[in-house]
Amino acid sequence: MTLRTLHLLGSPVLRQRSPEIAAVDDELRAFIADLFETMDAARGVGLAANQVGVARRVAVVSADGNRFAMINPVIVESSGRDTAEEGCLSIPDIFADVTRPDRVVLEALGADGQPFRLEAEGLTARAIQHELDHLDGILFLDHLGPIKRKMLLARWKKEHRDDPSYLKQVTPEAAQTE
Repeated sequence: MTLRTLHLLGSPVLRQRSPEIAAVDDELRAFIADLFETMDAARGVGLAANQVGVARRVAVVSADGNRFAMINPVIVESSGRDTAEEGCLSIPDIFADVTRPDRVVLEALGADGQPFRLEAEGLTARAIQHELDHLDGILFLDHLGPIKRKMLLARWKKEHRDDPSYLKQVTPEAAQTE
């Protein structure tokens, strides 16, 4: 397994719609293991492939005791509404309240290549939607009103004005000391 480099706000791959995956093979399963390792080291609850610079329709989630990979995920049902604070590994230290459905039904392929269906609520439902948004080139900031979005983007630009890179290295040591 390998820790992958995170792509940060401004990286073009974060705005791409990731294409579907044709086949689940050993290379994809190794990539999924890398996603889990990177997500865990960065202390996230989800991570999409394009967040590590790979435009492929796969993401991982680990929330509320649920831990799974989702390949070619589709939300087939949603209900309710819930507003909660969200952040993103690709936009570190920026948080905002986002309203989303509080229950979703997901259909996807698992890391074993087999289809599965999962009904999720709470943080798991929110993480699924957040990661699926990434696969469509959508960031949580896009769910905010224009004033709030503009304010947070201005803060981001100010905090990162001396950093010309859109990349962040993830290390297990850094995650343990935070």
